[in-house]
Amino acid sequence: MKPDLFEAPDYYHLDDLLSEEHLLVRDAARQWVKRDVSPIIEEYAQKAAFPKQIIGGLAEIGAFGPYIPEAYGGAGLDQISYGLIMQEIERGDSGVRSTASVQSSLVMYPIFAYGTEEQRKKYLPKLATGEWMGCFGLTEPNHGSNPGGMETKYKDMGDHYLLNGAKLWISNSPFADIAVVWAKNEEGRIHGLIVERGMEGFSTPETHNKWSLRASATGELIFSDVKVPKENLLPNKSGLGAPLGCLDSARYGIAWGAIGAAMDCYDTALRYAKERMQFGKPIAAFQLQQKKLAEMITEITKAQLLAYRLGQLKNIGKATTAQISMAKRNNVEMAIKVAREARQILGGMGITGEYSIMRHMMNLESVITYEGTHDIHLLITGADITGHQAFK
Repeated sequence: MKPDLFEAPDYYHLDDLLSEEHLLVRDAARQWVKRDVSPIIEEYAQKAAFPKQIIGGLAEIGAFGPYIPEAYGGAGLDQISYGLIMQEIERGDSGVRSTASVQSSLVMYPIFAYGTEEQRKKYLPKLATGEWMGCFGLTEPNHGSNPGGMETKYKDMGDHYLLNGAKLWISNSPFADIAVVWAKNEEGRIHGLIVERGMEGFSTPETHNKWSLRASATGELIFSDVKVPKENLLPNKSGLGAPLGCLDSARYGIAWGAIGAAMDCYDTALRYAKERMQFGKPIAAFQLQQKKLAEMITEITKAQLLAYRLGQLKNIGKATTAQISMAKRNNVEMAIKVAREARQILGGMGITGEYSIMRHMMNLESVITYEGTHDIHLLITGADITGHQAFK
């Protein structure tokens, strides 16, 4: 892959709205991606492997639980800082950002928000350093957009719970030390359980032959009469709202992350268009290429403003599920369109591993589907504005 020459577009001077801490956090993540991710990511995507050696670096830049209080090992940052970190990591690769999103929003967040003080002290510090990695078990083979139909169940056996079922499309599962698993009790109520690697009957087979998120480890979670200690139940929230609360945090991070992928594609296409000569002048001088580039920077700028305002609302506890849903849907759709237009500007070179665009494009095909599909997010907005649910 070519050297990382990335220069971040900031057409409306959003940096002027960021605090000194925001800029320090963002720049540290940006420099880390240039130094530790960009030189290796194409190789790992080509061989479909997760670069485990970057886990320590992710922890050092605060990517694991950035908004978790320092008392539990987190960085104690605000939601805009969290978003900026996700933006910079996904600028490098969506799969790497997925690893950080899962660890922060889908593992550390539920333990912090729904767990006991003992659970917080046991798990969060080691998750924050990357000593332990986690995954999140909600999606099942027969239940994707309808998680409430889950079939994974547990029974109260007196001194422990007995867990049975399966989860699918689980980021980090092949190497995760713990899994936050959502399952129904005997009354049909959904609860979260912390399942640890090594528990008898618990396995995590890896998913192969992916054309997307190739530098991210994806797998299954299989539970066959797994004995889960009672102290591993997350007691402070139950029902479908518990895992959906985690998804709000993850979707918020995606809304920022997708901007990073779009920024990288735009920057690559702009630089290429200025350098590529055809008919005696740079292709950037032709109207149709300028149209593509102008539309890209416009849509990126709109997405930046959307994410920033959402971050402000998150900081004061006023961001709604529907607002987060809108930002996830809009920004990922924007990014995938930018990637496709950028690929066209590069012509045949756009499909090669010398440039990041095709890898971003393939990754975004997963991002537009996971954490709620594009269509489901449209229906979330529709239900919010009309008062009528159209899911079923």
